[in-house]
Order: sequence, then C-alpha cells, then structure tokens
Amino acid sequence: MRNYDKKPEALSRLTPEQYRVTQQAGTERPGTGEYLDNKQPGIYVDIVSGEPLFASLDKFDSGTGWPSFTKPLDRAYVKEITDDFHGMVRTEVRSKHGDSHLGHVFPDGPRDRGGLRYCINSASLRFVPKSRMEEEGYGTYLIHVGEVQ
Repeated sequence: MRNYDKKPEALSRLTPEQYRVTQQAGTERPGTGEYLDNKQPGIYVDIVSGEPLFASLDKFDSGTGWPSFTKPLDRAYVKEITDDFHGMVRTEVRSKHGDSHLGHVFPDGPRDRGGLRYCINSASLRFVPKSRMEEEGYGTYLIHVGEVQ
C-alpha cells in the first residue's frame, strides 16, 4: 500500500491559491475551478499527498460553481469534521493523511445516489486521467471511472 503524507516538497510546488485553499482552509471563487466542467474519466487525488479522493463516475453538476461528488472514492482517505467557522455549522472535508482542506459536504445531493453533495475546491485536487491511472499507481480504482462522457 502506498504511503500518503504531507511532504515539504509537495507544499513548495503549490500555487498561492492551492496553498490558501489546502493549508489555510480557503475557498476558491465559485465558477473558477479548473475541474468544474471536467467530464473525462479518471480520479481526483489530493494535490498535496496524492491520496485518492473522488471518482469521475461520482461527479455531478450541482449548479453551485464547485466540482461536486456524491461520495468519496475511498473513505479511508477522507475525514469529515465539524466546522463552525463564519458563524455557521457545516461539515468540512479534509484528506486524512495530507490534512488538506478539500471543501464541505452537504445533505442536498441527488437522492437516488445517497443524498450527499461533496462540494470540493478544484485547487485542492489533481486529476489523474484514466489513461495514466495504472502508471501512477491508481490501477485498483479503474473500475470507478467509467468512459468519456
């Protein structure tokens, strides 16, 4: 099994926006994220640690301005914690080993797919296309990605 963690060299490669989002619990402006309209098959991993987080088959258009997913790819790599910042109570989503802030989860997702909406910042993610998953060590997740839409 791969070892996922937060390494100084990974942090040094982040753009200022990626650093603000992942390390300072920031939020990118709605409609600006690189992966908002991505419909290619593949998986989304933590930009810092490489932990596998979300699959293309679980992505949907929520109309909110952020990439949205119905569930994590592997719950072992995602943690949910109560966030009462900004005077509201929400559930923050973070990567388990990299401890990157990813976004929040809300109970207003598609009912037929579990009812959850993982609202995730593109700045916290790196997309691994299906064609590179095996090469990058994510081959076990190929069944979760589907075909080009």
